[in-house]
Amino acid sequence: MTCCRFFCLLLLSVGVSAVEVQRPRGVPLSKRQFYEEGKPFTCLDGSRSIPFDRVNDDYCDCQDGSDEPGTAACPNGSFHCTNAGFRPAFIPSSRINDGICDCCDTTDEYNSGATCQNTCREMGRKERESLQRLAEIAKEGFLLKQQLIHEAKRGLEDKKVKMADIQVNKKDLEEKVEALRTVKETAEEPEKEAKERHLKAWEDQNAVRRMEKDKAKMAEVFLELDDDADGFVSVTELTTHSELDPDSDGSFSEADAQGLLGGVDKVDTIAFESVWNNIKEKYISETKAPAPVETLPEEIRESVPDNDSEQYPEDDIPEDEEEEDEEDEDDDDDDPDEADYKRPPTMQTEDNKDGKIEGIMPSYDQETQTLIDAAQKARDEFNEAERALREVDDQIKNLEKEISFDFGPSAEFAYLYNQCYELTTSEYIYRLCPFNRVSQKPKYGGSETNLGTWGKWAGPEDDIYSVMKYEHGTGCWQGPNRSTTIKLTCGKETVVTSTSEPSRCEYLMEFITPAVCQEQLNPDSGIPGHEEL
Repeated sequence: MTCCRFFCLLLLSVGVSAVEVQRPRGVPLSKRQFYEEGKPFTCLDGSRSIPFDRVNDDYCDCQDGSDEPGTAACPNGSFHCTNAGFRPAFIPSSRINDGICDCCDTTDEYNSGATCQNTCREMGRKERESLQRLAEIAKEGFLLKQQLIHEAKRGLEDKKVKMADIQVNKKDLEEKVEALRTVKETAEEPEKEAKERHLKAWEDQNAVRRMEKDKAKMAEVFLELDDDADGFVSVTELTTHSELDPDSDGSFSEADAQGLLGGVDKVDTIAFESVWNNIKEKYISETKAPAPVETLPEEIRESVPDNDSEQYPEDDIPEDEEEEDEEDEDDDDDDPDEADYKRPPTMQTEDNKDGKIEGIMPSYDQETQTLIDAAQKARDEFNEAERALREVDDQIKNLEKEISFDFGPSAEFAYLYNQCYELTTSEYIYRLCPFNRVSQKPKYGGSETNLGTWGKWAGPEDDIYSVMKYEHGTGCWQGPNRSTTIKLTCGKETVVTSTSEPSRCEYLMEFITPAVCQEQLNPDSGIPGHEEL
């Protein structure tokens, strides 16, 4: 039945029927019943009735212009082009007999003298060929769509199976993490105690050294102050050092000096200890010899970083290294105490095994180092298991997102996920990553601009999956954030065909995909063959 109807319509498009329905010029067949010759004509808006001979008399009687469908008398009138062989059309009545052929069947220029050629047959033929090609593309696209739906269904089943496997793996990892956490905490307790003992022993050793150094300095100062070498420091000898003036008024009197000596005239080496505690911060040696600079062993000096130089200037650090640094920082943040355990408190050198270099902790003894190594091994194993658990959580999160994502009624758009498509123009390279983001980058170098991230399906209610909306892109200068609308059309390929900026910071892209192709139910659907005669 459908093929018969299509064949009949094609026959109608080839030749004009022998039967033509008579009606006033410019009237469509659908309104023929309102124009009956010999009867009064009632304006289509119902405003008045006039004798039929006043229809198309080149004078506008009806306010809606319906009495002059075939003349230019009414400014608001319209003329119906029959256009046999093509598609009917309406034109404003002002274009009637204006010397320009608007109707392909030339009926609008019946009294202008313009030379017009009837092109309806040729236009109809070209349009039918074009529509036929589109129908063939739609048909092939729909077949591809069916394949996409089949693959999406299979992919969804695979993801669900994978999700179940990962969930089992996650449970095993959680149990492993908790077991390794116990091992780690058990190993860290004796490690902590051993390191604290080592630190205390080093601090005690430093305290003894500082005391011995202070006594040596005190003896040296006593000899400097004992000018007459009688084994005493007297008031007179002390006043030679004005920097010791207790009130710093510029006058260091004998009374002031006697006060520092504890109210006596002179003190011996034993009594000088209490005096030394009061003056050692102010005392300036008479020799003013520069303090010796301790030189670190060469292997230690090489290991100490030079803060005045860097391997890379700050702006030139390779991106990969920056990312690795950030990852390392993130890993360190996972266990705040781990850094303290990992970081050796000493430079492991032969010269410092016994802590002879002041300010640098000596190497750990073998027993302590064994405990540290054991605890570190437990931490490494725990961190590795915890990292694996985080990766599994990320996999589950991504799978849940894909499984629940709206990829269309039959998941026909799922194949676009994690894909990107580019369009290069004379100035820019546009990049569309469906369900993710849209970007624009200058063709000859420059930074990338975000034109929007995935927002929603934004087509009309009866065809919502025909338009994508990407929002909240990079802000325009003194303007809104950029956004992009993606218009989807049927095709055999998946490609971005055009891009434009209809409004400031609002972009429009044309995107071809077989996922929007619909099944062609009628072979003649969309191909005009009907003619009004």
